[in-house]
Amino acid sequence: MVTREDIVDAAIRVIDRAGPRPSMDDIAREAQITKPRLYRQFADKGDLFTEIAARMSRQAFSAAGSDMTLMLQPPRQALRRVFGEYAAGILEHPNVFRYLGQAPVLQQSGAGVLQLDLGRDAARRLEKLARSVAEAVPLDTRGLDYLSRALIGAVVSITDLWLSDSDTPSVEQTGEFVDQATELVWGLIDGFLRRQGIEADADTPIFATFAEVNQSRASGD
Repeated sequence: MVTREDIVDAAIRVIDRAGPRPSMDDIAREAQITKPRLYRQFADKGDLFTEIAARMSRQAFSAAGSDMTLMLQPPRQALRRVFGEYAAGILEHPNVFRYLGQAPVLQQSGAGVLQLDLGRDAARRLEKLARSVAEAVPLDTRGLDYLSRALIGAVVSITDLWLSDSDTPSVEQTGEFVDQATELVWGLIDGFLRRQGIEADADTPIFATFAEVNQSRASGD
């Protein structure tokens, strides 16, 4: 039996091969099923879009890991590694990212026009990780939801800019993307911390900074 996962796999293959404007007929043929069978698995194109977006956000977010190991490295070094892995993952399926970026608004049967947010799932994942870190420090978690959405939104936007330069970005273009993403994201994180009175160094492990802050607070300085 062909599953939803199988159909998503087929859709990604079609988009990789033919570009970011796939037809449901092409996807059904790739999955070796009829179009009516495809629609028994997915209510409409918006439903399939959502599933592809969730798949790609999971893969992109996996570069950051799911634990606190990043906090043990200097932020600039850690972010550069994360964005290097993220860029490598995007380059495996650049047309899929273009598809997601070019089709943000789709008609969903019975529900009018549905605005599909490419970064919503990734932002939730990032916020969950950030809260686990903040609560361990401890750190005021107010505004983390805004920070997470801002970080993901910025990365999605500059990823689109990076991919718009050519069908396959050069090594130099990819290097510039990683550098720009690293500094942009660090700037947002640094601004969030400074609003809480924490001055962090991009070249010092963030946990070391938090340890100093907690020690200072405990001593009453």
